[in-house]
Amino acid sequence: MADIVPAPRVAILMGGRSAEREVSLNTGRQVADALESIGYETVCIDSGAPGFITALTEASPTVVFVCLHGRFGEDGTVQGMLELLDLPYVGSGVLASALAMDKVMSKHFFAQAGIPSPAYVHVRREEPPDIESITEKLGTKTVVKPASEGSAIGVTISHEPEELPSAIDEAFRFDDSVLVEEFVAGVEVTVGVIGNDELTALPTLEIVPEHEFYDYESKYVPGMSRHIIPARVSEEARSECQSLAIRAHRALGCRGMSRSDTIVNADGQVQMLEINTIPGMTKTSLLPDAARAAGIEFPQLCERLVELALEKR
Repeated sequence: MADIVPAPRVAILMGGRSAEREVSLNTGRQVADALESIGYETVCIDSGAPGFITALTEASPTVVFVCLHGRFGEDGTVQGMLELLDLPYVGSGVLASALAMDKVMSKHFFAQAGIPSPAYVHVRREEPPDIESITEKLGTKTVVKPASEGSAIGVTISHEPEELPSAIDEAFRFDDSVLVEEFVAGVEVTVGVIGNDELTALPTLEIVPEHEFYDYESKYVPGMSRHIIPARVSEEARSECQSLAIRAHRALGCRGMSRSDTIVNADGQVQMLEINTIPGMTKTSLLPDAARAAGIEFPQLCERLVELALEKR
C-alpha cells in the first residue's frame, strides 16, 4: 500500500506594518480558511508582531503564503527574507516584487517592453513641481499617486491645475516619490495571470466603482463597486487586455500570480495602468472573482498558488 503524502504545511504571513494592515489580516484569514477546508495545515503569522521571524522558522512550513499588501510585504523585502531562510513562497521574487511596487520603475519596464501606458511626470519631494510644465505635458486632468503604495492609498484625481499642488502634497504624505499621470477616460479592466513558465490569463473583469474612481473604499467595502465579467468592451479589446497582462507579467519577471489594471478608451485602445504581484484575496477582491468565472473556486485557487510556489523551487 502506497504511503499517503501529507499536504504541505502552509505558513500564512499576514498583517504587517503597512497602511493596508487590516486588509492583509482579512486576506490571510480567508486564505487560511480556504486551505484548511481542503485539508491543508496552516499557521497564521503576523509579520507586524515582535519575533515573527522566530515564529516562522519554528513553524517549519513547507511553503509560505505571503498575504501582505503594500510596504514590507509586497515590495520585495519579505521575499528577500524568505530567500535567506530558504523557504518557498507564493508569488513573485525580490526583483519583480520591487519593480511592480514602484509605479515609476514599472513605467520604465513597460516602455522597454513596448507596453502602452499613460503619459506621466515623476515628482520628487526635494524638487518643487512645475505645475505649468506638468499641465502642458499631461493636460488639465491628471491622476496623482504615491509611487510605492497600493490599494489607491494617497491617490487623487486632479481636475484642474489649481488642484494639482494639494493632490501632490497628499501623495507626499505616503511617499517621497510621486507619479502624476495623464487621466485617460474609459473602462477600467483588470486581468489576473496565473502561472510560472506557462501563463494563463483569467477572464477580463470590468470595475464599476460607486465613487469617481476605484479608491480604497470601493475596493474593500461590499456594495461600493461592481465586478462585471467579461468586461463590456469589444472582443478585440478583451484579448488585448489579456495580452498586455501577460506581457507585463513577463516584462517584470513575475511568478505565480499577478493582476494587471488596464484602461480601454472609447476607441477601444488599451493602456496598462499598473501591475500587482500580491492581489487582494478577500470576498470582494478581483482575482478570486475572475478565477471563479474561469471555473476555479477560491480553495482551488489558493491550492494552485501553493503548487506553483513549490514548482518554482
